[in-house]
Amino acid sequence: MILPTQSAPSFGPGGNSESFYSAGNKSTLQAPKWVKELGLDAFEYEAGNGITVGEASLRAIGDAARAEGIRLSIHAPYFISLSGVEEEKRLKSIAYVEKSLWAAELLGADTVVIHSGSAAKLERAEAMRLSLDTLARLAEAVGNEPAARLGIETMGKLNQLGTLSEVIEQCKVAPIFTPVVDFGHLYARSLGEAFPDADSYRRVFDEIANRLGDRHARYLHCHFSKIEYTKAGEKKHLTFASDRFGPLFEPLAEAIVREGVCPRVICESAGSQAEDALFMKQTWLNAAEKNTEGI
Repeated sequence: MILPTQSAPSFGPGGNSESFYSAGNKSTLQAPKWVKELGLDAFEYEAGNGITVGEASLRAIGDAARAEGIRLSIHAPYFISLSGVEEEKRLKSIAYVEKSLWAAELLGADTVVIHSGSAAKLERAEAMRLSLDTLARLAEAVGNEPAARLGIETMGKLNQLGTLSEVIEQCKVAPIFTPVVDFGHLYARSLGEAFPDADSYRRVFDEIANRLGDRHARYLHCHFSKIEYTKAGEKKHLTFASDRFGPLFEPLAEAIVREGVCPRVICESAGSQAEDALFMKQTWLNAAEKNTEGI
């Protein structure tokens, strides 16, 4: 399995921002160079609607990323259903993850991000039972050394599986699974109450370390964006320009410095993900410098 080895946090966009295309770029093959020139060091390949490109294109993107020193991850298709009541659909989901791993190996990506499942039409306990069964079958199918770690993502809608505690339980199925913490999702499902300060962010890293092990916390794969919510949880992703909804990144930057962790933080802002990722990186650098000066 490919595991992160970075000695400092890395930051980048999830997919191509509006500015990527307005700068004249046409293809994701150009993304690694463009991201590097911005001053970023990570990129998440978005395959939410399915893996529609071939082997040659995936290899070429991976080669371009390696040439620029850009760390890659891939978001698996949204239609994966870990907790689907129809066994046939859940078995198809295993095949979709296997195809995502195939793409990850070609890209040289070290993390495949997977949604944790829905509980909309089920008792929550039953939805969890089904998801754990699917993950156990998935672990058996891909073995102990897949091409990338399989990241189970925290989710933003209340009728979805994907609280931090649920994701940690899902990751206990096998060592190949690791949490992907989307702080915007957790903020939205808390109806805006989560993450008022650095300590609230630190508790996320501490809970993961205590329940899964330090390695999962130290190299945590994260998503971050401001998210509008309703009483049902997540409504839509926003940009950092929004001042009505959160969460704020500055306390997370402080938490990263104080915890001494090296997460990869992928920005999923609505169209401005590259610029907002750069803001996050600079905010972390400022927090690190401030911490050094205070020693």
